[in-house]
Amino acid sequence: MGSIQRFEDIVAWQKARVFTAKIYNLFANLKDYSFKDQVYRASVSITNNIAEGFERSSNAEFAKFLFIAKGSCGEVRSMLYLALDLGYLSTNDVEILLEEALEISKMISGLIKHLRSS
Repeated sequence: MGSIQRFEDIVAWQKARVFTAKIYNLFANLKDYSFKDQVYRASVSITNNIAEGFERSSNAEFAKFLFIAKGSCGEVRSMLYLALDLGYLSTNDVEILLEEALEISKMISGLIKHLRSS
């Protein structure tokens, strides 16, 4: 992947890392533990699948893990809508997080396209 030597160099991973920390902070005091656990696991899945895929032996395997990361991004977005509906987060917080999640998802899509064309 050219100048990317480590998964830590991937901007989508960097943004997902910050995004996951925001998710953890915003849901820290939530008493709905099953909801909190699911949104935590889905957000962590984004960074972990980017990292794991990068460490695999081929572009095809990396792309496979990127699709999983992208799916997890969608899962978090879905849960954010539910968090809004249930009154767990403010409209403003949800809008900001949805925008960030969509940006990460688009970046992952770009990585997948790059891998498939190389």
